[in-house]
Amino acid sequence: MIANGYLQLAFYIVVLIALAKPVGAYMARIYSDEPAVLNRAGAPFERLIYRLCRVDASKEMGWIEYTVALLVFNLLGALAVYGLQRLQVYLPFNPAAMGAVSPDSSFNTAISFMTNTNWQGYGGESTMSYLTQMAALGVQNFLSAATGMVVVIALIRAFARHTAQTVGNFWVDMTRSILYILLPISLVFAIVLVSQGVVQTFSPYHTVPLVESVEYDNPKLDAAGQPLKDEKGSPVTEKATQKEQVIAVGPAASQIAIKQLGTNGGGFFNANSAHPFENPTPLSNFLQVLAILLIPGALCYTFGRMVGDTRQGWALLATMTIVLVGLLALCVWAEHQGNPQFAKLGVDQVTSESQSGANMEGKETRFGIVNSALWATTTTAASNGSVNAMHDSFTPLGGLVPMWLIQLGEVIFGGVGSGLYGMLMFVVVGVFVAGLMIGRTPEYLGKKIESFEIKMASIAVLVPLFTALFGTAMGVMFDAGKAGVANPAAHGFSEILYAFSSASGNNGSAFAGLSANTPFYNTALGVVMFFARFWIIVPVLALAGSVVTKKKVPVSAGTLPTHDLLFVLWMIGVVIVIGALTFFPALALGPIVEHLQLYK
Repeated sequence: MIANGYLQLAFYIVVLIALAKPVGAYMARIYSDEPAVLNRAGAPFERLIYRLCRVDASKEMGWIEYTVALLVFNLLGALAVYGLQRLQVYLPFNPAAMGAVSPDSSFNTAISFMTNTNWQGYGGESTMSYLTQMAALGVQNFLSAATGMVVVIALIRAFARHTAQTVGNFWVDMTRSILYILLPISLVFAIVLVSQGVVQTFSPYHTVPLVESVEYDNPKLDAAGQPLKDEKGSPVTEKATQKEQVIAVGPAASQIAIKQLGTNGGGFFNANSAHPFENPTPLSNFLQVLAILLIPGALCYTFGRMVGDTRQGWALLATMTIVLVGLLALCVWAEHQGNPQFAKLGVDQVTSESQSGANMEGKETRFGIVNSALWATTTTAASNGSVNAMHDSFTPLGGLVPMWLIQLGEVIFGGVGSGLYGMLMFVVVGVFVAGLMIGRTPEYLGKKIESFEIKMASIAVLVPLFTALFGTAMGVMFDAGKAGVANPAAHGFSEILYAFSSASGNNGSAFAGLSANTPFYNTALGVVMFFARFWIIVPVLALAGSVVTKKKVPVSAGTLPTHDLLFVLWMIGVVIVIGALTFFPALALGPIVEHLQLYK
């Protein structure tokens, strides 16, 4: 790989780590209600919101009340998203006259955007009106991101407090997450994206003449709209000429800003972040991929500040970063190896980027292999479904990296909030195992980890693993699941495995090659998204409710240090071993055997 590629990757990691402290410290002040510029300037408006919504901001909640408020709020949001899709044909801001979205697709999208997954089985510019994109999808991008943030803040308070009964006020935490963190950063980011050429307009789609007319074979249809076939069963076609093209536009920049900052993913356009109107320049590409991990990384420092020991936050950030860098290196290396089958066919695959013969299939020439691999790795390390290259076209080992990052539970940075509380569940498991090894009651941050805590942590760790594998099994067993596969054998299996892993990890990216906009996949993936989101959140909040009532145990000679290099290496081992033991058989049937087949 050329030196420029190394410099780009190093620069990205350095900037990401450098921003963790200032952004994390700011969020700690917001959630601790300490003086900050925005929360003091916006205090009157914040109080007005509470008055209009009849919220007593001074009253805190126990974990059960906090959980009920969260679940009800999110379910109402999903109903709103579903309704706007079904009714968009009758609503304003629909210049392309988009019809109502089908019930199964509406269900899938509503669950997807409620759970911060943003899986899209449709093309945005050909399915959703401007109003649906903004009022349903864009708004839910804020709400689902804030939901993950308030859950981890409730968990942090539980570890920080001493023999308390409450974990905070859900409505206050949600309001402050949006008003002082997500909204202002998104506003600035959207303006920067517009300056780079990302579209932000309410004008109708533009019809423009082509430089050269294009002739093609167009299928003939019968009166019922079905393709006609000849006596041999072949489609009947007629010559057609395309002289103009419709250019889709819309209010994209505002949605792209929060989709990246909130680790939502998805895309205003079907081509997602490979579309020139979503991601037009190298600078927009760098800022968007930086935004994906900005808040998840900064929340580690927020955690350290709020529990009174910043070393704890740095240890978690180091754990995440080491795993990320290792898998990023593997992905970049794999994509630079190219496909050895080309050499057997006498095909020259040397590219301008690498003289060793690299795999440029499915990648934007504007960004190349390094930035495509960087995006694929970061977007699946986080709970972000956006892509600037097609993962389906990666080499088998290159495609294994984003798939396995999702399967690790998306705790290597992960989604905003969800990544950190997922990692803390792994920490609880790791501390418990370490305690058994040294013959001492395990404790973390002075709180004893007992049977209830380890049960809740185990549920949170195992649920996404179970839903991914169970869903994949259903996909390969039922004809409706196999019918959507475009590729045979190992690669086709990988497409199904990736889809259900993405849904269970609330990621939303796709391996492509799978026709997922069908009643089977819309329903199955929607169910997996729902359970994988809330059957983690509920145990996490239950654990917080238990931990917050406990007194802090003083540090002694037998206390396991949880801020040093040894603990970082221990946690890397715990995360990787759980992921490897769970998914290695499935990966062996997919990308691993596909890689071996390249050299037969």
